[in-house]
Amino acid sequence: MDLEAVRTFVTAADAGQFQEAAVRLSITQQAVSKRIAALERDLEVRLFTRTARGARLTVDGQAFLPHARELLRVADRADASVRPGRRALRVDVVNRRIAPAVLLQEFYRSHPMSSLDVVTLAADVDAAVAGLVAGTIDATFHAVPDAEWDGIDSVRVLDEPHELLVGPHHPFAERASVSPRDLAGHRIRMPGLSTATEWGAYYEELAEVFALTIDAGGPIFGNEALLAEIAAAADVATLVGAGSWYMWPDAYDLRRIPIEDPTPVYPMSLLWRRTNTHPTLARLRTFAADGYRAPASDVWLPRWIRRPAATPARSRPR
Repeated sequence: MDLEAVRTFVTAADAGQFQEAAVRLSITQQAVSKRIAALERDLEVRLFTRTARGARLTVDGQAFLPHARELLRVADRADASVRPGRRALRVDVVNRRIAPAVLLQEFYRSHPMSSLDVVTLAADVDAAVAGLVAGTIDATFHAVPDAEWDGIDSVRVLDEPHELLVGPHHPFAERASVSPRDLAGHRIRMPGLSTATEWGAYYEELAEVFALTIDAGGPIFGNEALLAEIAAAADVATLVGAGSWYMWPDAYDLRRIPIEDPTPVYPMSLLWRRTNTHPTLARLRTFAADGYRAPASDVWLPRWIRRPAATPARSRPR
């Protein structure tokens, strides 16, 4: 069924005259007549009766009118769901408690009229890039290896420092800071850490360089269970991002200890498809890039990460 003919039918029904419908649609009266005639042939019914005063709906026309309106509403919604600027920008933040989600929330506070669809693919960078290419998502945050993907652009937007999360009985509980070398020989729990991802590769190299013991084994019971384990034990800790959100009961008395000399930072880039013209994407790219601060000299980064150009940062609007 020709949707333009359906739209012409609804306009003519509302106007009561083919001539007035032509004016509203910015077409000729002859074009209106041809569209209505074609629609009547498709439906095999008469929709209008011509009168001296214009056009009156037949019984069949009256029956078809509410369905025609619904057809146009559905078509408009379908168009809006995929047209850049009319649908929400779909952004993968990987996990809703980590720094990219915080950055995206800051962006929304600064641009409250932006329509966002926040998703968590929990996929590695290659799978996320496949989502960009397929159009499943508009943007994603990941550590970017020194590699290129056809049609994909990226900009470094975050270098998140690590902290050591310990309970009140841990040997480092009263420390103001620790160094990565201090952590050698201490058990660091990270259940479910997969070496097949870029974050797995990051922690594998971190452990190798500083002789860390990262325990990724055992079943994954979730963050709540891990925090309870850390609170109760004197020999268990984990690594968390300084900008990531974690909540626990006051009774746990957990402490976030900065890691320094050097500070391991997790580098995150914003990635998008080069041909994506969504206007909110352009604003997000500018906002995220303007807030980036290149890493200082006393940080640790893995060998495989793409190095950004050292540019001065401007503060993100709050």
